[in-house]
Amino acid sequence: MATNKTEAPHVTKKMAKTIAGNLVKQDAARTQALGLYETALRLMQEGKFEKAHTAFNKLIATAPPELTERIRMYISACTQQLGGSKTTFSNNEEQYDYAISLLNNGNYEDARQHLQQILKKDPKADYAFYGMAVLASMTGESENCLQQLAEAIGLNSRNRIQARSDSDFQDMFDDPRFTELLYPES
Repeated sequence: MATNKTEAPHVTKKMAKTIAGNLVKQDAARTQALGLYETALRLMQEGKFEKAHTAFNKLIATAPPELTERIRMYISACTQQLGGSKTTFSNNEEQYDYAISLLNNGNYEDARQHLQQILKKDPKADYAFYGMAVLASMTGESENCLQQLAEAIGLNSRNRIQARSDSDFQDMFDDPRFTELLYPES
């Protein structure tokens, strides 16, 4: 006679799912690493770059593999914020592009420094004078804007045509001196 044997149900330990749906075994070391990662991110967001840099450096050795590349990126960002890496340029035009990106992001003083460095190296860099004029317009320095733009136009008359349609000079459009500078033939 056959006997009915009842098997005990097989119990499996549940594993956490990631956003991507992959199963990840949660362990104490991983949980601790993720906590440190969140702490370092918070420090960075608060502008405490030195502390964040230290935290990320401690974390890199024990970080989960999927965070390693991101941690390296954050370490680099902290280093840059701390001034540890000096940006170098192969030519003045490259430095000008960088200065304009700073200007567009609202880093006016850094942009001004880079434009002034270009002018020290090349006093006839019309594009740097033009950049200084844009900066002056954006920061409400109308007299300085007019002087810098006049210099840029004196070095390269194409700057006059460019300035006519440049929305960065919108605060200057109502100034009759600006109009006279852009349309001298009127």
